[in-house]
Parts: sequence; structure tokens; C-alpha cells
Amino acid sequence: MNVKLKRITFAILLFPAFTGCSNSESVQSNMEKETIIPATADTTTLGAGCFWCTEAVYQQLNGVISVTSGYSGGQSKNPSYREVCSGITGHAEVAQIIFDTTKITFTELLEVFWTAHDPTTLNRQGADQGTQYRSVIFYNNEKQKEIAEAYKKKLNDERAFPNPVVTEISPFTVFYKAEDYHMDYFDKNGNAPYCQMVIAPKVDKVRKIFKDKLKK
Repeated sequence: MNVKLKRITFAILLFPAFTGCSNSESVQSNMEKETIIPATADTTTLGAGCFWCTEAVYQQLNGVISVTSGYSGGQSKNPSYREVCSGITGHAEVAQIIFDTTKITFTELLEVFWTAHDPTTLNRQGADQGTQYRSVIFYNNEKQKEIAEAYKKKLNDERAFPNPVVTEISPFTVFYKAEDYHMDYFDKNGNAPYCQMVIAPKVDKVRKIFKDKLKK
């Protein structure tokens, strides 16, 4: 879905979801509840196309404490969704994932990452095109960098995909949280056309392949 069409779908078909968020104190209150982060937690920031998809995929994994949609890897400060969609900010749509390392490892998160999207298409996932939809891993430490680079090399050496993996692997710098209406997007708007046609198949694929990694 191109940016223009995606905006139209978002603005027209899902307008009730926007007004519901802005007018409901209970919804805002639930979103603002404090999450307890254990000492065994770690953070990674991943881009796999539209962040609505990435968020929905990782929210279902056991050991994932929180998933926050946002923007990373660009030049401008505090970008808006409209600015990022224009492609001029350099940011990618990403999900910042906090996970409990005693329940799920960074390698396991990458296993899901490589499965849930196509890492061989440059700046594109399906009909979503532009640098904002690039496949990218923003590593938070040298260990994550080593694991990500070794995993990518293994996939290419073994020709796991018909075409080479082009996923960008870059150091994490700054994360900008997306607007509130993007949070828990699939859960709140699951019947919308984009959710049914694009997000649901990815979620179903992960549920089928990683049954042992799902939350109870």
C-alpha cells in the first residue's frame, strides 16, 4: 500500500478509532500504566516495514515486556508520522522492544524478525515503499551487533532466501515514540482492511511457526 493510499485508509476508515482515543480518559489511562521492568531486561529496536505489523508480531511473544512503535535512524528531531511518511527525515518506522532475557533471547527475537518480513527487498515491504519501511536492526550494544551480523551472514551464506538479505545493521542512536493512536494498532483496529490484508497474515504466520514462544 503506498503512503498516499495508506493515509486515506487510515484517515477515512479508521476515524472512529482516533476520536475514541482522544475522547476516552480510560483508554489514555490504560496506555499510561507503568510497566515494571526487571533487572534482566534488555532493549532492541527493529524495523520490518510498517510498525503496525512489527508491533503486532512482537506483542504476542512470551518474554516481551513492551513494544512501542516509533521512529529511528533519521536526521530530524521529534518527527511526526506525516514527516516520516514523506521519506525526507531518513527515519524508519520501528518497534522498540523491551524483553526479559531469561525468557527470550535477542537471537530468538531475530529469528522471528527474519521470518515475519522480507529482508531481501530494499526500502520496501509489499506495497509499502520508501526508506521509512526499510529492514533494519538498530543494535544497543556490541553483543547485539555481533549476533545480528553473524546471523545475517549465515542466512546469506546458506542462501536461506532466494535473494540476498539487505537488512541494515546500525548502532542505535535515538528513538522517537510515535503518536498515541499508533499504539496497539492491530488490537484496536483488527477489522480494518489494512490490518486484515497485511498485518493479520504476518501475525498468523508467526503464531503458526513459533507456537512455543507465544504468551499463554
